[in-house]
Amino acid sequence: MGKTELEALSKEELIQLNLMLQDEIEALKLKIGKNQKPPTSSKNSSQPPSRDQKGNIPASRRKRRHGPPIGHEKHERKFVAQPDHIVELRAKSCCKCHTDLSNQAGQLVDVNQVTELPQAPAQVIEVRQYAVACPECRAIQVEEPLAGMEMTRRFGSRLEATVVYYRQEQHMSYIRTQKAMLDLHQVEISQGGIDEIMKRAGKWAMGKVEQIQNTISQSKVIHCDETSSRIDGANAWEWVFCTVKSIFHVICRNRSAEVIRDIMGETQAEVWVSDCYGAQLKAPARQRQLCMAHQLRALQHVLDAHPHLTWAHAMRKLFQHAIQVHHQRSHMTPEQFKRQVTQIERNCDRLLHQNLAPPEAQKLQRRYLKYRSCLFVFLQRNDVEPTNNVAERALRHSVVHRKVTNGFRSYWGTNTYAALASVIDTAELADIRAFDAILSLFAPPSLPIQVSGE
Repeated sequence: MGKTELEALSKEELIQLNLMLQDEIEALKLKIGKNQKPPTSSKNSSQPPSRDQKGNIPASRRKRRHGPPIGHEKHERKFVAQPDHIVELRAKSCCKCHTDLSNQAGQLVDVNQVTELPQAPAQVIEVRQYAVACPECRAIQVEEPLAGMEMTRRFGSRLEATVVYYRQEQHMSYIRTQKAMLDLHQVEISQGGIDEIMKRAGKWAMGKVEQIQNTISQSKVIHCDETSSRIDGANAWEWVFCTVKSIFHVICRNRSAEVIRDIMGETQAEVWVSDCYGAQLKAPARQRQLCMAHQLRALQHVLDAHPHLTWAHAMRKLFQHAIQVHHQRSHMTPEQFKRQVTQIERNCDRLLHQNLAPPEAQKLQRRYLKYRSCLFVFLQRNDVEPTNNVAERALRHSVVHRKVTNGFRSYWGTNTYAALASVIDTAELADIRAFDAILSLFAPPSLPIQVSGE
């Protein structure tokens, strides 16, 4: 509409036109605001840090001094009490007058220890089985080999455990595993041979998984989380269930609460610790603890969009203070701790009944009102953590494996990985090394050779 048309309008028509334009401007502002939400990162959402946009490190930080900070206490490698080899360095003759010094005792002036790996090519054990006829009754006697040296075996237990360790723990492909076995151990092994070793390890690991699952389902406090996986080019999910003594992994196509019901059976946990995913909130439990780390990130997302929103600042400070009180519980008297908890509960109720304008803040407020009883269970029980970091840490290894290997090509590979992960992670909770946990699945090592009957 041009100037002439506007001049021809009456006062009332101009007012109506102005009001209509104001409505359009407000609608456009709202639309622009929705399209200009703060970028999502690992600090304000559940997005992993690996997906964050990496910025350049400021020049002031790049110029900082590398190495330990000034005043850092020096730490040196401790000497081994019983070294495997001792090399005596004694002068044979005087470099000045050439006098023979070989019979002189000398004085010890310095000691150093060098830790080295021995050259370790695999040793081949040939087992010769003889049939002997009894001279009295003519019965044929054949001596059976010891465990780990069966006539059908091609590789010893320690070698097989090494293959599984490379594949499972170091995320090595078939080709890289073959190369490592050849370069480090001088062993030629086919991809089919690696497959057979992994299948045997998976079969024996699955024999232990049932016990781990039963321990999980009978536990009082369970941490649970899930992450994406791939099976034969299709999307799947890896679930993890954690307690203080056991960790159980399972990979399946399903991300529904049905997975949890299958694992838990008829039992019910006292406390279920998880994020706010719908399936997790349907888990059979008397109480739930929402992961506080997730809530802090959600509040940070609101603050990124509304930096001056007092409610979000206060709510985040309240959660942080509650976590701090939890960690300082042992340094407080029961009366002090009770007073702190009472104050936290009151402040939370006050904040949850404030009137809020931003939709993002209203959404969080509704969540906390709905799950009010799930916010501070960790202050009511000393065996509950405020975050679900236990389960998230248990999945990190699997996330790395997925990124390196791009998922699984078969269901047996999927089940094998999950069973081995359950056995290894559970063993590590008992301070058993991953390799030792793998080796325990196989027969006793073939070396050193044991004579039958010993």
